[in-house]
Amino acid sequence: MELRQLRYFIALAEELNFTRAAERLHISQPPLSAQIAQLETELGVKLFERNSRKVSLTDAGAVFLHDVRLIQSRLREATERVKHVHSGLAGRIEIGLSGSHFLGPLPLFIGKLAATHPDIDVVLNEMAPNEQLEALREQRIDISISRQSVEDDLLCSRLLWPDPLLVALPGGHPLAAHASLKLASLAKERFIMLRRETSYFADQVFLACAAHGFTPHVAHSVAEVPAQLNLVAAGLGIALVPASTHNRQPDSLLFRPLDEPGLQGHVHAVVRKEHKKTAVETFLALLGQYQP
Repeated sequence: MELRQLRYFIALAEELNFTRAAERLHISQPPLSAQIAQLETELGVKLFERNSRKVSLTDAGAVFLHDVRLIQSRLREATERVKHVHSGLAGRIEIGLSGSHFLGPLPLFIGKLAATHPDIDVVLNEMAPNEQLEALREQRIDISISRQSVEDDLLCSRLLWPDPLLVALPGGHPLAAHASLKLASLAKERFIMLRRETSYFADQVFLACAAHGFTPHVAHSVAEVPAQLNLVAAGLGIALVPASTHNRQPDSLLFRPLDEPGLQGHVHAVVRKEHKKTAVETFLALLGQYQP
């Protein structure tokens, strides 16, 4: 059975006249008659009653017409979806990101994307930074949202937006009197630090503190920024956190810019150099235009 035969069948079933159906299909009548006869032979049923005066559908033909119209509709839908996928307007994108990015602008962007590009299915996977890169190399995810720029044989990074570090302070902390803070002014503070295996910045902070002549006093070590902020709000220490995470925090927290050019972060999208999903390019292009 061929799609051509189904088109011929629908035309004849709707016209109930071989001459008009052939004209509609832009073919002569004999090939139409031959294809309908072949279709009936393949199915083993009679689809049309024919006599010298009229053509009519049999009961089997009426059922077949209903089902073939459904097939034709699904085929049109499949054709459109394939075109959308090819053009980057449809497809599934797996994204790896750490918990702190759920506090930033990315969820808002994805919510807007769902409204404007409903056929792009974005799946968020919370992962530690090293786990993201491993999953990216193994093609288990398509994009890693990272504060680390990665360039190697397989992966490359695209800058999305700046995300400078802020000093998170509990309410009433004396350092809140300053408009901005130097790292050296934090030497005697108790730090709520992210664990090194979950944070790209942890090692950078330790190195920067060492360059300013002190080792941070780590009072508590946690896996994610929300835990950091909860402990700071409880008055258990201070923390260095990305600026994008402070928008929806309680009033018991205060934030001050960190005046250290070497610790000013950025958010990157890390992808495989040889990725094959056009939807990924569409996603990255739209994300690059987004103003958080």
